[in-house]
Amino acid sequence: MCGIIGYVGYRNARDIVLEGLKKLEYRGYDSAGIALIKNGLFLFKEVGEIKNLENEVPEISSNIGIGHTRWATHGGVNKKNAHPHVDCKGKIAIVHNGIIENFKKLREELEIKGHKFTSDTDTEVIAHLIEENYDGDIRKAVQNAIKKLKGSYAIVVITENEPAVIIGARKESPLVIGIGENENFIASDIPAFLKYTNKVKYMEDGEICEVGRNEVKIFDLDGNEVSREEKIVEWSIEEAEKGGFPHYMLKEIYEQPKSLMETMRGRIGEIEPFVDLGIGLEDIDELTLVACGTSYYAAMAGKYILEEIAGISCNVELSSEYRYFGKRKGIVLAVTQSGETADTLAALREAKRHGCETIVITNVIGSSATRIADKTILTRAGPEIGVAATKTFTTQVLTFILLALELGIKKERLSHSQAREYIASLKKLPMAVKEVLDKGEEIEKLAKMLQDNESIFFIGRGINYPVALEGALKLKEISYVHAEGFAAGELKHGPFALLTSDTPVIAIVSQDKTHEKMLGNIGEIKARNSPVIAVADENDKEIAKFADYIVRYPSLPPFVASIPITVILQLLAYHVARLKGRPIDKPRNLAKSVTVE
Repeated sequence: MCGIIGYVGYRNARDIVLEGLKKLEYRGYDSAGIALIKNGLFLFKEVGEIKNLENEVPEISSNIGIGHTRWATHGGVNKKNAHPHVDCKGKIAIVHNGIIENFKKLREELEIKGHKFTSDTDTEVIAHLIEENYDGDIRKAVQNAIKKLKGSYAIVVITENEPAVIIGARKESPLVIGIGENENFIASDIPAFLKYTNKVKYMEDGEICEVGRNEVKIFDLDGNEVSREEKIVEWSIEEAEKGGFPHYMLKEIYEQPKSLMETMRGRIGEIEPFVDLGIGLEDIDELTLVACGTSYYAAMAGKYILEEIAGISCNVELSSEYRYFGKRKGIVLAVTQSGETADTLAALREAKRHGCETIVITNVIGSSATRIADKTILTRAGPEIGVAATKTFTTQVLTFILLALELGIKKERLSHSQAREYIASLKKLPMAVKEVLDKGEEIEKLAKMLQDNESIFFIGRGINYPVALEGALKLKEISYVHAEGFAAGELKHGPFALLTSDTPVIAIVSQDKTHEKMLGNIGEIKARNSPVIAVADENDKEIAKFADYIVRYPSLPPFVASIPITVILQLLAYHVARLKGRPIDKPRNLAKSVTVE
């Protein structure tokens, strides 16, 4: 979950590493540190944001360095626990993302040998293990040290004894190499170095790399060199910048018309209706969907979509639960925005161990999930930096609609006219989202009405139930307002006890078979004097009799309409958080990609 960057080349490493850390701050912002080599090893650490560190690092003319921005797992948030960590002699520096499960045992063994520890972290044992194994070859020292580690790690190491090389190693935590001209990079995520190169090599689990100014080598754990193809990153640094928006999250909300078009590009045809996701799907009758967080809510939406359109029975499980209690047969489809979510990767591996065919829906080509799964469906959302997922969620839901249509057509569950109607509605989707985005001032006005409420409920039926869950998650993630999502019919089974005149309820209403029941649920809420804000179809004439305030969305089939509805809830969460002065792109205790279990 932490951010890692390493640089070796002809530029000033201090500036490159600090700049890279700023690009990675969404991965963790409890503390940060940097190590540089210039006639010795220089180490600097600070608690808090990268700017705190930047103010303390002097101008050092170095051509090699590593940096780290931390999301705390082992040890409190303070200077001594910040990375990089060093060995007893202060000659070897290491940064680490992951969790070392056997660090206590290793620490006890190293202390008996005389090693002195200065932090409470699990990471520091790696530095001392490398020191214990070092005899003049830093790569071999790292190779021997990591054989003793249990857990997950992405490790980057430098030593003043070999001041022209960076060593990296990974297991179940992302690490990617950036290939430049007379310079090379290594990082936990591509934005750290994308300004300088779009050429990358992805490391696999159980591999070690040796990165020099003009050469990159990758080895297995036995020291055998491994050949690795160079890939080109298709998105630009401009796409990963704020582009004039005050926050990444707002920029990414407004990018959704484009990201949705990209998700559909080349995959649908209307005249002779077809959908082709390019992975050669055959007849499927049952799926197990696994995911975490926002992606789990997308998977819940996917269950409604697949069962209704394609007639496929779906079981939805949290990745963290599937690993221990999941259904180990059939086809397992994992949903992960980054392709690096630790629990989802563990679920995929568990499924493969039991002989399941595996598919992943993800946004990042070359990510760990794409290398584990048998088949990959890319959402093509483009880079997402804001911690709170926006465009990755809506493109995941759209991908499920495309998957359901492809299977529904192949299974002849949909007639040509039905498929044509769905595809026509999908083509209207980017413009429908733009119409919702044009309601920004109206939604901001609603946010002003809600900003002082301590609790807010979200309700929906059918696909709008997971949309309600996602809307509540967005609000609590970035505004810290207590928010809960419910299936509308469930309020009377307990949550009614919490309803007061100070508890607004946001009701998502579709013109579908549950419309009348939904109006009844709203009536029950109004009888408890709770204010009701309806998110309703533009053609819904009845809702005005029930709701205190209405935000309208363009009329589309309910599954397709769930996407512009989601955008309304994203904007609402954003404006409530902004009005409350929250750090929207860096909500407390959270990081973008959860790469530790």
